[in-house]
Amino acid sequence: SWYDMWWAFGWPYETSVAMGRIVMSGLFDKYPDIKIITHHLGGMVPFFEGRVGPGLDQLGRRGNDPHEAGTLGRLAKRPYDYFRMFYADTATFGSIPATECGLAFFGADRVLFASDAPFDPEKGSGYIRSTLAVMDGITASIEDKQKINEGNARRLLKLDA
Repeated sequence: SWYDMWWAFGWPYETSVAMGRIVMSGLFDKYPDIKIITHHLGGMVPFFEGRVGPGLDQLGRRGNDPHEAGTLGRLAKRPYDYFRMFYADTATFGSIPATECGLAFFGADRVLFASDAPFDPEKGSGYIRSTLAVMDGITASIEDKQKINEGNARRLLKLDA
């Protein structure tokens, strides 16, 4: 696409769609202990919480797509509840508001530090510095920041403290 729109909007959109397809496939019902970490704080999902909540509760009522008809009856939970089962990383390119939004959606126990390094304009540590600045600037408690910066990764990867 022109002007890097694929990068600015397409990438988070594709992340969100992939999450949605995982949710609707019933994967979390089949494998309730599965851990899936999404990039960029879950793409567009946290910002569109109302759409993945009450919006998707109406799945199959807005059209006549045969794929949608029985999906809600097949899932054990609301789609919203499955979206919140994902883990997400903090690679938001230095955005405190995006990080706060994702943290509010997923909760501190499901967010892990990540920076998208080395893909910053410097090809090195730029996004690491900006993500560290975000972590300093968000309103989370010291305990929650510790979980995000280190604790959650140690727990998920079963690493000793």
